[in-house]
Amino acid sequence: MAKIENGRKSVDTRSIRTISSSHIDDESSLGSDSEINGFTSDRQTDKYGFIGGAQQYSEESAQDVPTEVLRQREVKWLDMLSHWDKWMVKRHNKVRLRCQKGIPPALRGRAWLYLSGGKVKREQNQGKFQELDSQAGDPKWLDVIEKDLHRQFPFHEMFVSRGGHGQQDLFRVLKAYTLYRPEEGYCQAQAPIAAVLLMHMPAEDAFWGLVQICEKYLPGYYSPGLEAIQLDGEILFALLRRVSPIAYRHLEKHKIDPILYMTEWFMCAFSRTLPWASVLRVWDMFLCDGVKIIFRVGLVLLKSMLGTREKLKACQGLYETMELLRAIDARYMQEGFLVREILELPVTAREVEREHHSQVKRWKKIRGELNFKSPPRMHGARFIMLAEPPRRQDLQQNPTIVVEASQPTPQLKKSKEEKSKKKKSVKKKQPIEEIPNPYPLLSDPPPPPKEPPAPPPVSSEMPQIPQQTLIDSPQQEHPPPTDLSLAKESPLQQSTQSLSSTEQDTYL
Repeated sequence: MAKIENGRKSVDTRSIRTISSSHIDDESSLGSDSEINGFTSDRQTDKYGFIGGAQQYSEESAQDVPTEVLRQREVKWLDMLSHWDKWMVKRHNKVRLRCQKGIPPALRGRAWLYLSGGKVKREQNQGKFQELDSQAGDPKWLDVIEKDLHRQFPFHEMFVSRGGHGQQDLFRVLKAYTLYRPEEGYCQAQAPIAAVLLMHMPAEDAFWGLVQICEKYLPGYYSPGLEAIQLDGEILFALLRRVSPIAYRHLEKHKIDPILYMTEWFMCAFSRTLPWASVLRVWDMFLCDGVKIIFRVGLVLLKSMLGTREKLKACQGLYETMELLRAIDARYMQEGFLVREILELPVTAREVEREHHSQVKRWKKIRGELNFKSPPRMHGARFIMLAEPPRRQDLQQNPTIVVEASQPTPQLKKSKEEKSKKKKSVKKKQPIEEIPNPYPLLSDPPPPPKEPPAPPPVSSEMPQIPQQTLIDSPQQEHPPPTDLSLAKESPLQQSTQSLSSTEQDTYL
């Protein structure tokens, strides 16, 4: 029976684990997931894949890049990806600058995989995802994951269908992570992270990208107790004191804990907060420079919404302030404004790390030891690469389409063999003989000038000796070469002799 969800009918509400292969084949023959779920072609889809304008402000906030500029950036990124280790070690500032300008959409998925270290992780664990994907998984986590699938970007054409291809891949990635890290299990905030990755890369690559984000960029965020996100909330609040004292005093006055407004921001990396054009730009910089970009985005939004006394007049209490932060003004989330403010905000990774240590000490003093000790956080792609140096074969770009070369015909084989035999025979017929050079070197002391002898008669059978060589070559104890010695000389020696005579001409 059809069920009404989000104002639209859903025709397929069965569990993903109970979908038969024949049913999947029947659905795939119909077309895209949007068609399966009742979305016909008259529904407009934006360039990011969202149906019916579900991503508000996307068109207004996006910056259009000229096609010529986009093609030039693609060529530059292809060169970087082909020599990734050299660029990251020697020209990392250039990589950062190009991430700040925006990664070309055609190469964004591949660039994210290289930046996060997921490419190296995948190559070093060949077959691991397939092994995890074939396992059943813990039923406790599977039930929770299935309930969350339809909540992840429900108006995107990839995830709009219940049991469609996008939701199936999302289920596989999240289930594989619960098997890869059973001590952490599944957290609801991991689903939008994995969904964003799946929009740009296959399921296996998205899995390793999720692993790197959970372990390197945001360690401890999705562990039981959420202690890491609480610590980062205190770090954000401490940094706000320096960036915007007015906003800091207002939040402190009304005792608004950071965990109330920044949890979804940080745990979902703003994928459920910003317009999609801004989300992609933030992720480009986040995967390059690390968590400091997430802190900067949060500080920019707080400063923009609560940074002046005039703006605080509209929110006199806790409730009004929270409503204001839940509905951020669209002009502060536009791609151009947001990226410019992020780059101008002076918050470095060193300041974040210094504040992290002070907050850990404060936590231990007030609450005791941390229950879950997360691994150290890596601040960006370069630190991840230096911590785990890759092999050259780990960075090679594997082609997505492999064309098998046709076997050569026997006639071609024979022609190649005949050519190789001819080359060998030519080499055997012309052995290299060492013949002493009858002419002196330029470093030898020049003899007293003498009148050159008359040139010998030239026969038709023997090679002719250049007149200039006989005139300009100095005469010493060695007798002039005979015609027989010249005939035996190799072309290389003849060219050397003519070169030496030319040099003598220049000196004389």
